[in-house]
Amino acid sequence: MEKMVNNAGVYYHSVTLDEEKCKGCTNCIKRCPAEAIRVRNGKARIIDRLCIDCGECIRACPNHAKVAVTDSWDLMEKFKYRIALPAPSLYGQFKNVDVDSILTALLEIGFDDVFEVALGADIISRLTRQALMENRLRRPVISSSCPAVVRLIQIRFPSLLDNVLDLCTPMEAAATLAKDEAVRKTGLRREEIGAFFISPCGAKVTSVRKPIGTDKTDVDGVFSLASVYSAIVDKVKKVHPLPLSKASMVGVGWAKSGGEASGTLLENTIYVDGIQNVIKVLEEVELGKMEDLDFLEAMACVGGCVGGPLTVENNFVAQQRIKKLTEKWQKNKNSGGKEPAEDEYQKKYDLGLERVRWKKPLERSDAMELSSDIARALTMMQRIDEVLATLPGLDCGSCGAPTCKTLAEDIVKGLATEYDCVFILKNRIKSLAQELNTLAGKIPPVMGEGKET
Repeated sequence: MEKMVNNAGVYYHSVTLDEEKCKGCTNCIKRCPAEAIRVRNGKARIIDRLCIDCGECIRACPNHAKVAVTDSWDLMEKFKYRIALPAPSLYGQFKNVDVDSILTALLEIGFDDVFEVALGADIISRLTRQALMENRLRRPVISSSCPAVVRLIQIRFPSLLDNVLDLCTPMEAAATLAKDEAVRKTGLRREEIGAFFISPCGAKVTSVRKPIGTDKTDVDGVFSLASVYSAIVDKVKKVHPLPLSKASMVGVGWAKSGGEASGTLLENTIYVDGIQNVIKVLEEVELGKMEDLDFLEAMACVGGCVGGPLTVENNFVAQQRIKKLTEKWQKNKNSGGKEPAEDEYQKKYDLGLERVRWKKPLERSDAMELSSDIARALTMMQRIDEVLATLPGLDCGSCGAPTCKTLAEDIVKGLATEYDCVFILKNRIKSLAQELNTLAGKIPPVMGEGKET
């Protein structure tokens, strides 16, 4: 039998389950886009190999039983020099607060330096444009910036692996550049310098523990955006802001849906947010309906990273704040229509295309395979169809599986029985009751209480 585990196994997951808080309500199984959750014996169970760490279950759970595990603040004590890597979505959490004040406040809570992930996004935007001009990748090129989407493609859309942009994320670029600069500035060894990402989602945590396209990361820890917000919210309006911000409107714009696609400077692009919407678009891509498209930005969270489950502000409000920030940057910088690549900081921190390119190919996951043996897999598929035909097709979730089809798969895999379906169980009980009633009328005279004649 296949084992369903919460946060263990060969693939690390940030999103996990607190069994004590779980009430077995089944809300999560309907919201999970990967069909990675079941309710068994009154408790939810996360199927490790199917989970993509999108965080939809965190949003759906009324009992707060689903959480994204991040690092403890004590981790900073292991390093002599500590660098904050704030996601640009952090900027959208504050009302009428400039970016420099936010970055300065980070220095007030124990960081020695700050390096904007938005600047990493500026650089990756330029390098993405270079990579697209090479025409190495199959169209449409799919963004690799959202780890949940990349994981989804590995599991559910392996035919699209060759479409995925094989460049590191802005987080990774920022961490590498931050450490390069810190080594030059402090004279410390690289391992004595800690780079800590301030994350809006659990998928980013997973991508640090299980890097995509490489075996090594320069990110040493991940703190939730919500926890950092709580630590600096009372400080941002009291600090004397230092001129720390170096990112352009393009990099800051990555915080919201459409920001990355805009950074390509291409017209033939689209962007989609919300994991269910992403699935629908990827299905279209898989069918070959978008081959004339150059670039597809796909974000698991509604609104983009500002809608991550570890943020604090309403994503629509945060999107508007990011929009205002980018408009203000454009006005203050007086860019005069220059491309972001011409920005002085991008030239200073240029990584080069080869340094950000993945060191190993993206591998497909066998999570959806019924069996490694083709003949056995075909037999199981036939059996699943047979079992499915006996189920009501209501997809009610009462069985603890999200759909009748997933229940049929679980039955064939030995993870469930047909009587987990409440309708089949009801009909079986009714049938047994009728049979017992019939049998009761056929009790032999020697066992009954019949009248003497």
